[in-house]
Amino acid sequence: MLILDSRRKFINYAALPFNPNLKERARELRKAGNLCEIIMWRQFHKGNFKAYDFDRQKIIGNYIVDFFCVNCLCVIEIDGSSHNGKEEYDEERDAFFKSLGLNVIHIKAADVLHNLSGVMKMLREHHDLSELRFA
Repeated sequence: MLILDSRRKFINYAALPFNPNLKERARELRKAGNLCEIIMWRQFHKGNFKAYDFDRQKIIGNYIVDFFCVNCLCVIEIDGSSHNGKEEYDEERDAFFKSLGLNVIHIKAADVLHNLSGVMKMLREHHDLSELRFA
């Protein structure tokens, strides 16, 4: 069960499973940052998107997600070439997140690069990002 954290006024991260062995890898991914993730981070960072609170390269269980919206308990994944041929893995991963009560949105990297306004419109209207679960 996810509970409120008074420091962030959102969920208590201790309620989400966390693998501390992934901490350095998440830090490396944040520093390296692929282009699509950097573009999306600029859209999400510091409350730029609906004043929601996002984390980048968030560890949840044994996974590192591209973005996590604290307000809506939603994982956003940018699917580039690294996801090719890994559909079964992605399905298992999504099922794990859903078992925790998290929503999952997949965005194609090509859409971020070639249709950012369309991606942002889709996200603004997406039902998983329209309903605040914590404010």
